[in-house]
Amino acid sequence: MALKYKRILLKFSGEALMGAGEFGLDAETLKSVVSQVKELRDLGVEVGIVVGGGNIFRGAQIQGSGIQRTTGDHMGMMATVINALALRDVIESMGMKSQVLSAMSIEGVSTGFHANNVKKQLAGGEVLVFAAGTGSPFFTTDTAAALRGIEIGAEIVLKATKVDGIYTADPMKDSNATRYPFLSYDEVIQKNLQVMDMTAFVLCRDHGMPIRVFDMFKDNAVIRIVKGDDEGTLVGLGE
Repeated sequence: MALKYKRILLKFSGEALMGAGEFGLDAETLKSVVSQVKELRDLGVEVGIVVGGGNIFRGAQIQGSGIQRTTGDHMGMMATVINALALRDVIESMGMKSQVLSAMSIEGVSTGFHANNVKKQLAGGEVLVFAAGTGSPFFTTDTAAALRGIEIGAEIVLKATKVDGIYTADPMKDSNATRYPFLSYDEVIQKNLQVMDMTAFVLCRDHGMPIRVFDMFKDNAVIRIVKGDDEGTLVGLGE
């Protein structure tokens, strides 16, 4: 079967793992997400994953508490490690090989990130989960996804959300909002569309890394994307 993309970086938020809950991890949602990863691997797609940590910790929780921003960001990074460990175990429970690679050194829990080794592991069929963002404060996991996507030689960054693309306004609040099928990097930046942070968009623009924003809960959406079908919103070079 012909595939448009054979190596991808899949990014989704920690909140996506909560299911209908307000905190933590939902077992059925974890299984649903990983089953999509298994479908990708069964097609021969090499998959790297970056996951956020907002289901466990968000910086807004500690504003005004006396905890410094850098400390809060490190706490958020550690939350992503918790999610990554959960994903790894569920991935392995479905018969795939997986490993957590953390930008923070956590002996006995994860290994460090080395781009050349990672490319070999992906080519060998492992599903790699990248944790702890970039390892530095002041950068989001969106930026980490852009960075890791570029480092591993992914052909596209897939930003999984609960909405099927980028809209002119919040479709949950504005019934007249319409979906953009395509946007250039510069259009996203000029319009200040905040589906990902601007640093991530600029990094992808400067390295020619396309981004596709899609609904991760829409049946077969990610499969259609790797086959080359139109799904969600593509962000790339202007025509």
